Amino acid sequence: MGNRADDYGSDVEIYRKPLTDAIYAETPTGAPEQLLALLDALGLQRKTVTTAGPVYVWHEVPGHLSEDEQKQAATRALPSLLLAGYVVNIPDDLFDPAAYQQAVADIRNHRHPGAVPSRPSPLAPAPVPPPSADRSRRSP
Repeated sequence: MGNRADDYGSDVEIYRKPLTDAIYAETPTGAPEQLLALLDALGLQRKTVTTAGPVYVWHEVPGHLSEDEQKQAATRALPSLLLAGYVVNIPDDLFDPAAYQQAVADIRNHRHPGAVPSRPSPLAPAPVPPPSADRSRRSP
């Protein structure tokens, strides 16, 4: 079992598992519980396999969702992960711009599970830009 987050040096690698419909969110080996708990709170399902050696942990977008709903769920996780300071990669074919903008709006209105509470500011924060084109710096 390989781990894309370890391979690419990111905190979260979101991708469609080859030859399946499953969307994975992989974290590095030994990822902090805080990151894993945030992924849990964002609606991704934690999976664990214990071997004689390492313990493998990853998250999946719930499989009962339609293909569009799965893409939206994966994309909605991005703003909270980025806000928390994590490096996240997602390929263009899984990124849903409308879902991203809605998740940003939800965070601003404190309606998102990963929203960080803050005091209202007299200066409105600048809009959070969508991840840049380099979010898919490689092909899946």
